[in-house]
Amino acid sequence: MNLKPYREALALPGLRSLLLVAVLARVPLTATGITLTFYVVQDLGRGYGAAGLVGAAITVGAAIGGPLLGRLVDRRGLRPVLVLTGVAEAVFWSTAPLLSYPLLLPAAFVAGALALPIFSVIRQSIAALVPAERRRPAYALDSMSVELSFMVGPALATAAVATISARTTLYLVGAGIVAAGIGLWLQNPPIRAASEATGPRVRVPRREWLTPRMLAVLAVSTAGTLVLGGTDVAVIAVLRESGEVGWTGAVLAMWAVASLVGGFAYGAASRSVSPLALMAALSLFTIPIGLGGAHWWLLGLALIPAGLLCAPTIAATSDAVSRLAPAAVRGEAMGLHGSAVTVGIAVGAPLAGAVIDAQAPWWGFAVTGAIGALVALVVLPIELRRRRAVALSVPDAPEAELAPATAG
Repeated sequence: MNLKPYREALALPGLRSLLLVAVLARVPLTATGITLTFYVVQDLGRGYGAAGLVGAAITVGAAIGGPLLGRLVDRRGLRPVLVLTGVAEAVFWSTAPLLSYPLLLPAAFVAGALALPIFSVIRQSIAALVPAERRRPAYALDSMSVELSFMVGPALATAAVATISARTTLYLVGAGIVAAGIGLWLQNPPIRAASEATGPRVRVPRREWLTPRMLAVLAVSTAGTLVLGGTDVAVIAVLRESGEVGWTGAVLAMWAVASLVGGFAYGAASRSVSPLALMAALSLFTIPIGLGGAHWWLLGLALIPAGLLCAPTIAATSDAVSRLAPAAVRGEAMGLHGSAVTVGIAVGAPLAGAVIDAQAPWWGFAVTGAIGALVALVVLPIELRRRRAVALSVPDAPEAELAPATAG
């Protein structure tokens, strides 16, 4: 496999340290959901539905706050936003263990709206540090780092709850998030390239960059993570029905390793692949997973083809947004991308759960995969129209992917 793209990307000043901070900073963020679930169920004595409402409050808040915080980063710079969100995180996580459930719900919504924007900021900084032609391996590395964080964070939170308590784990998670904000503030990665930072900052009207092509990328992002969220729930349901729920960790690990392998291969490839094509393939490979058999190892094997496409899909959409958005509004655009990803996961899990309750576990894979494929069909005319326009304007030039060849 050609490792040259990775060597060239990692040789760029600042990228290696940024990715290291990204892995460490995301670990506590990936532990928030499971920690709050344990706290609501064990310490507050509520059901899983009540715990789900707290998670939903954070998700809705994050979906609303992401673009607004990104816009603030564009206008005021990174450090003021890190101070604002860092203080908000400190207040929420230090008081959450003291709140009753009726107060925890609105507090969770506010905390979500003012959540530390690590995911979007890291992706915005990658666009600033890496030239457009080298972003594919950089975003592949970022996507793989997200996988690693999700493999470590929830496991550490579960171990902490079992060893100490859910209440104490809330304090630890909050401390980790605040520490991540401080680390990012100290590093202060650039949000614009040196060439982009020169001259006065001009406001770019949304109609100039929130085009049908950008909306298509955001739709692909949402559909992709909807499939992933639905798959997560369906795996648990299938194993529970077959009496092999104890193998859940092993099956999800197989899925995550496949995603890491796919992300690595995507970044090392010599040619780009359209995020639309990746998401469509991910959806189509997800539909038949539940038919692979009830045994845990058969389910793990059936997940591998779709798993190989998880990290590449997220990386490709991040790259596409970075190219479509002008530098002056890249923070807001990355915030929208983060919201699209968040909404997809938030919708996918309960949607699959409802389908599973009404039908059977394997329907969770089929329905979420079919929705992803349907979104791909809806978006396809936009891609075909763009390709025809490229062919007519530059007949001899190779066709670009869903994202254009030039950055804003």
